[in-house]
Order: sequence, then structure tokens, then C-alpha cells
Amino acid sequence: MGMDRRYIGIKWRRAAIAMILGVCLLFGGCGRSVDVETCTFTESPAELDNPNRGFYYIHGFRITDRQENYQQLVANDYAHDTDTALSLVEVNLQNYTDSAISEAGIANIEALLDALEDTDKQLILRFLYDWDGNNEETEPEDLEIILSHMEQLGPVLRKRHQQLFTMQGLFIGNWGEMNGTKFLQAEALCRLASKLADVTDASTYLSVRMPAQWRNITGNNFFSADQETAKDLKMRLGLFNDGMLGSESDYGTYGSESADAAGWHSCWSREDELAFQNELCARVPNGGEVIHENAFNDFERAVDDLSAMHVTYLNRDYDREVFQKWAEERVSEPGCFFGMDGLSYIERHLGYRLLITDVHLEHEPVKGALSADVTFQNVGFAPLYRDIEVALHLYSEEDDELLSYEVPQNLRKLSGGAQADETLTLHREIPLLELSDTKYQIYVSITDCQTGKDIFLANGQKKEKYGYRIGAADVE
Repeated sequence: MGMDRRYIGIKWRRAAIAMILGVCLLFGGCGRSVDVETCTFTESPAELDNPNRGFYYIHGFRITDRQENYQQLVANDYAHDTDTALSLVEVNLQNYTDSAISEAGIANIEALLDALEDTDKQLILRFLYDWDGNNEETEPEDLEIILSHMEQLGPVLRKRHQQLFTMQGLFIGNWGEMNGTKFLQAEALCRLASKLADVTDASTYLSVRMPAQWRNITGNNFFSADQETAKDLKMRLGLFNDGMLGSESDYGTYGSESADAAGWHSCWSREDELAFQNELCARVPNGGEVIHENAFNDFERAVDDLSAMHVTYLNRDYDREVFQKWAEERVSEPGCFFGMDGLSYIERHLGYRLLITDVHLEHEPVKGALSADVTFQNVGFAPLYRDIEVALHLYSEEDDELLSYEVPQNLRKLSGGAQADETLTLHREIPLLELSDTKYQIYVSITDCQTGKDIFLANGQKKEKYGYRIGAADVE
């Protein structure tokens, strides 16, 4: 009987402990309470100074064996380029048409890229042999020379990969635009593209001038024995279009037949090529120059096509007549942009434009946690192409306490453009045991991993020290 009483006592104590723990868990840590409040969110029409998007200017440098003061050259050249995050840098290798790039030439390229770091811009980098539309006179006769130039530049490009957003072209063609060259056969394009991919860091995007060139490279049996290279190119190879909105064919970028009639390796009709870019450029960048004032770059039509192409960047100098036409238009869509001039509207939508649309904060007693759901929308023309970090910050002014939590996210899935209405909700739970009895203001911040720069949101709230305020939690 004594053993039975002891056994019953042990069972009773265990049940009592379990009940107490259950009650503690139910009330989020032995009776703690949390009162939450959330902000309301509206869209702002402000231009956002975010990395890897927007207008750019062209800066050209001819490489020779002569020693140059590139710090001074770059400082002078960029003196008036103060309002862009991107820069197209054209590096002319014309002096090495029939030879390897000399040690002095490589040293000058390194010195140039070192000096460009001081501009605090991400680079769109284009190597070329022609600035005057006379490529046949200046481009190497032998493809092997171009391939060897790429090989020589590999260590320079890999070392400075954090500066590079994308590389335009494959070193060939008038102005480096992949026309007026004898190296447009599929095998030559594949060799050039695979070599450039091989000598550059995996984080550096590459790009070709036409969708048909992209299809010829990535869909060619040249890579049948090298599936890793083919996969790598499909993930990294984007587009650039320096005839954008210039005509129905974008000055020869597109063809006249449907995709079915033309076949995979040929140019397709404008409609089909826009649909192709809408899918492709949801994962790789697209940008270039708008040219020749005509009906295809009338404001509303331009917005539709730039959205479909997921355009991230445009040349600020071309075409000024088109830009003037946009500037004279007024936005008629309802919302924060109503009445804005068309040029400013397009500028604000180049690339990604993230917006918080809703926040839900909740005390979850059973889990003993503060739950946060933050819903985002991308109303820009294009997605994020670089990795980012999203964080929640809880700050108590009373205790001068800051707690930060990384938020699992996949915001690169928000492709913007024609899919701008899509939303994505990020979720994070914070254990109450980690929180003090105080009132926390809650903020969200987004950081570009490559540059370390903050990413601004298109919300009416101003960014504060710890990010954008989304609400508060009063823990007792």
C-alpha cells in the first residue's frame, strides 16, 4: 500500500507539473501578455536610390600601353554623373587587334577598374574593338585572339566581381553590339559565350543583343557534352537591346514570323519575342537604349513593352527626343502617380520597386511567440536579380534594447512588370522568452548583399534608423 501511495503521488506531481507548464506555454511564458499594433501602408511616388537599377550614362576608355592616371581620368569623366547607381563602361581593346593584351594593357585595365570603385556604382561592362561602326576594320581576324583576350581578363574580372552587375556582349560587333561581325555563326557565339562564362565569377550576369542569339547559344548542341556550362549560361545570360522601341522590329532585333513558323533559332515576331522576354527576364537582366521617336515608344505603349521585357536599366542620353515626348505626357492611372509626367513615371519603375502592402502581428500563446507576417509587392518593371537580406528589428527606446532577426525570404520571385499585381508574404516567429517586459517598435529592413547598401521601399513611410516601421509590440 505504501508503494501504491508513493506511485500515485509521483503521478499526481507529474500531472501537476505538466499542467503548470501547459498553462505557462498557453500564456506565452507564465502569464505574459502582448499587445500589438500595426501601421497602415500606402505607396509613395518617390524615386528610390536603389542599387542595380535605373538610368545610366556611358563612359568609354581606350586601353593602350601608355601609363595613365586613371584616378584622375575617372574623376574627371564622372564629375557630372552623380545621380545614377549604374554605369556602362566601354573598354576599347582596338590596340590589341592582332596580339595578346600586353602586361601594360592589363595593368591599365586593372587600374581603371580600381579607380571605378571610387564612383560607388555597379558596372555594366562592355569590351569592344570598335567605337565608330567600322568593326570589320578593327575586330581581330581570328576568333582565337578574342578568346585569348577573354582568358587574359579572367583574373581581373573575377577579382572585381562585386563591382559587376552585368557584362554586355561578347566583345564582337560594331560598338560591341554584336552586329557587323563575321562571328555570328552559332558555333562562334557558343564558344565566345562559354569562354566568357568560364573566366568570370558565377555572380556576374552576361548578356547578348538579341533573343535569337540567346536561343542559339543556350539551345545549341555545341554544349551537349557539357551540361554544366549550358545550365550556367541559362542562369546567367540575359539581354541588352540598343534598338529598344525603335520600330516594330526594334531595328532588326525581332523578325516578322511567329515563333512556330520561324523556329527556335530564328528571330520571332515582336509579339512572340515580348512574350519570350517576359518569361526569360524574370530571372536574368534586360536593359539598353530607347531610340528613334515613333509610335512604338509612345508613352502608354512604351510602359506596356518595358513591363513585358522586364527592363532594369536605360541609357539616360538615348533617345532625348523620346524622353521629351514622355516628359510631356501625364499619367492617367489612379493612385499616387496620377498626373506625374511620363518620363518620371518610367524612371521610377525601371528595375524593382518593392512595396509593403500589409502587415499582421500576432501574439501566439500556444507557441509562446510573437508572429510577424509582412506582405510585399513589386510594382517595378523587373525583379531583384541580386541576393538580399530581410530582417526584423525590435527596438525599445525605454531600455535602449535592439533585437534583430533574419527573415527567410524569396522576394526574387516577385518579377514585377506584367506580374506587378502578385504579392508574397514573409513570416517570422520571435520567441517571447527572448523579449523583455517593454514596448518594442518593430521595423523591417532590406539589404543588398553584394553592395551592402540599404534597399528603399516604395512606401509612404520614411526609412528610419532601423528600417521601415511596421508596428509595435507591448510585452508585459
